[in-house]
Amino acid sequence: MTRKLFVTTALPYANGPFHIGHMMEYIQADIWVRFQRMVGSEVHFVCADDAHGAPIMIAAEKAGKTPQAFVAEVAAGRKKYLDGFQIGFDNWHSTDAPENHALAQDIYRALRKQGLIAERRIEQFYDPVKGMFLPDRYIKGTCPKCGTPDQYGDNCDNCGAVYAPTDLKNPYSTLSGATPVLKSSDHYFFQLSSQRCIDFLTEWTTTPGRLQPEVLNKIKEWFAVDDDPEKSGHVGLNDWDISRDAPYFGIEIPDAPGKYFYVWLDAPVGYLASLQSHLTRIGVDFDAFMADPEVEQIHFIGKDIVTFHTLFWPAMLHFSGRKVPNHIFVHGHLTVNGEKMSKSRGTGISPLKYLELGMNAEWLRYYFAAKLNGKVEDADFVSADFVARVNSDLVGKYINIASRAAGFLSKRFGGLLSNDLGVEGRALLDGLRAHRATIEELYEEREFGKALREVMLLADRVNEFVDRNKPWELAKQEGRDAVLHDVCSVCIEAFRLLTIYLKPVLPSLAAQVEAFLKVEPMQFADAARALGGHDGHTIGDYKHLMQRVDAKQLEALIEPTVVEAPPPGGEALGPEIKVDDFAKIDLRIARIANCEPVEGSTRLLRLTLDVGEGPDSQGRPRLRNVFSGIASAYRPADLIGKFTVMVANLAPRKMKFGVSEGMVLAASHADEKAEPGLYILEPWPGAKPGMRVR
Repeated sequence: MTRKLFVTTALPYANGPFHIGHMMEYIQADIWVRFQRMVGSEVHFVCADDAHGAPIMIAAEKAGKTPQAFVAEVAAGRKKYLDGFQIGFDNWHSTDAPENHALAQDIYRALRKQGLIAERRIEQFYDPVKGMFLPDRYIKGTCPKCGTPDQYGDNCDNCGAVYAPTDLKNPYSTLSGATPVLKSSDHYFFQLSSQRCIDFLTEWTTTPGRLQPEVLNKIKEWFAVDDDPEKSGHVGLNDWDISRDAPYFGIEIPDAPGKYFYVWLDAPVGYLASLQSHLTRIGVDFDAFMADPEVEQIHFIGKDIVTFHTLFWPAMLHFSGRKVPNHIFVHGHLTVNGEKMSKSRGTGISPLKYLELGMNAEWLRYYFAAKLNGKVEDADFVSADFVARVNSDLVGKYINIASRAAGFLSKRFGGLLSNDLGVEGRALLDGLRAHRATIEELYEEREFGKALREVMLLADRVNEFVDRNKPWELAKQEGRDAVLHDVCSVCIEAFRLLTIYLKPVLPSLAAQVEAFLKVEPMQFADAARALGGHDGHTIGDYKHLMQRVDAKQLEALIEPTVVEAPPPGGEALGPEIKVDDFAKIDLRIARIANCEPVEGSTRLLRLTLDVGEGPDSQGRPRLRNVFSGIASAYRPADLIGKFTVMVANLAPRKMKFGVSEGMVLAASHADEKAEPGLYILEPWPGAKPGMRVR
């Protein structure tokens, strides 16, 4: 029976171009899909851009575009990557497409009908300037554990502490610099903690073959029983917040004005929407296809998004009455020469640069395949290993077989292959054919590295046959034409068999070989049949099929990208001054005796400063009144009692709200949209009011 496969890769977030990690995943899935088609399976291979969410909405705003225009611009750049690396998706769609809006809302309605949607009131940080609730990534503040400033709203990079955004000291919005306020809102939750979901997911995850062993072991941790005796038997799955408040770029929740689906709810639904778009285009009924019990649903994903695909996604599908995934194939991450990829350190590989340098895409396809297996293991791109595998395996072992035999067949025999291949030749070819089942099984199990090692061992056998029979010497010996003809014909037939085994990895090269051999597109079943028949088969003229890796290209590819350092703080240094110029500015330590908001201004705070100037005519300490535009970064109560630095000899300035008698010093980046934040200067402990800063 023909297998029917619905295959996807993880949806890339539409806020930037593909990186090399995307290419590794797409190449892995593409190889598996091509293999399936070569053994007769019906495959529908789709993907889409993950187009929704606050990050895209904010990035679009910064770029001066609508979210739709921003996403469309990113999507327009996808084709050159996919075509360049020969990744053959049947359809590339978007989660903002009409199909996805309708499907996501239908699934939600079905879950609500099942009684699995709950409404709760929660408190979140809200940016009063931007007028929006803030995701954790857009909140920064001082770590409540170690006191390190500028830490994100969920964990501290310095001490590793994990906390809630509301635990931060001096929190601020990275979007506007404003101090966020707590605000209540009604949110919708998918009740993953319900016993129905727990029972289903326990059965689904433990179904043999559904998940890799290491993935299943990780999932078991999430199902761990709580040690609290009062909660005996409680399984550790939490309900999932699936809603976000306007403004938000996403899909509206039915019957809930101003509420949108959290991006991770509608993103995987994009798999179905892309399939629906594809099937509609080719005239296949989507609902009937998905209702077919023979259809297998398969997802290729990275290990960082296992939670969504092994808990939320199958539960959403099952309780909305839809087919659940048959397999989730998880892979590890990609490192480069042993290091994690990093733009700042220049340790990544740009797939677009790879193509622009004229490097053969199938070198990378082969190298990734040689590194990939059915486990959740990281793969390392090692420069020297890349060169060795391509030059030794592909060119030295495989391509070399054709180049050593094709010329003699063309010049001496008009390209006609011999029908009598000799005892040794037939034995060699029978041996190659006998490995077909093993290689097919390795491809099926995604053990691509083992499959390629198997093929290269077979290539070694063929090259040993060539070295024993030495066609270049046979060509010089009178009366040995028949032997030469047989030997070279064996080489070409062996080359054909090896090409069949390598075709899922090297589709473009295989197409060139098919043209050279004058055969129809090859399938795995063709390995069982000899090329030609009783009348023989004539091949075309041989043209060199693959060059060796150029070391200069590789050096240019992995050379760290030199980024011209931006000016400090985002702006050029001021014109040079002399010591005497600086001496004219009288900087003094000041204590903030009081701080209060300024009525009628959202930007200013009124600071009352003690600069150590002694008593006034009334015998009280003389205090200065200073207005400062730091209201977006500080709450008045947090500044009282702090020490700072002020310009003490600045001429008083009459303002709308009163007279300002100086200026406190604060630091900020020139581009406050790119790097929001304002920081008043604070001296080390021990400094006293009135001390001069020199």
